[in-house]
Amino acid sequence: MRRIRYSVAISLDGYIAGPNGETDWISTDPEFGFSAIMSEFDTVLVGRRTWQNMKATGNTLMPDMRTLVASRTLLQRNEPTVTVIPNPSPVLTALREKPGKDIWLFGGGTLFRSLAKAGLVDAVEVAVMPVLLGAGIPLLAGPAARVQLTLTSRTAFRSGIVWLKYDVADAAI
Repeated sequence: MRRIRYSVAISLDGYIAGPNGETDWISTDPEFGFSAIMSEFDTVLVGRRTWQNMKATGNTLMPDMRTLVASRTLLQRNEPTVTVIPNPSPVLTALREKPGKDIWLFGGGTLFRSLAKAGLVDAVEVAVMPVLLGAGIPLLAGPAARVQLTLTSRTAFRSGIVWLKYDVADAAI
């Protein structure tokens, strides 16, 4: 079965974007192997706000990946390069059963919260950046249910980035 993995960069104080959605604080590290990680996915799921930020910066291309945008307000006819899904739960449940690579839940703390509550997130993978933002969009938008995680791997890089991988053990009520 394909896995849905919330894989995202965060600041040390737990934000996935700055107060205005900015991500200029995310550093790259040649040791990190971003291309190898991206090759593990063939589908990327983003929320509406993340998609709109991607479009505003011109970073909408995810090579060799199908892009799904979870939104109840965007219209498919206005977004011809992606698939707009107003209710992601049934779509993701069906996709998990089909052959393919894993599904990348990219950004979107609110979307992560709703999918975790539905039991649809299999793994949480965070690249902790060596920066404190002080404010911004949190990794998990509250209020949210507790999600129990099991550490599966950790890697620290010379740049100060720490890559943590967890399997979702249980979502508490």
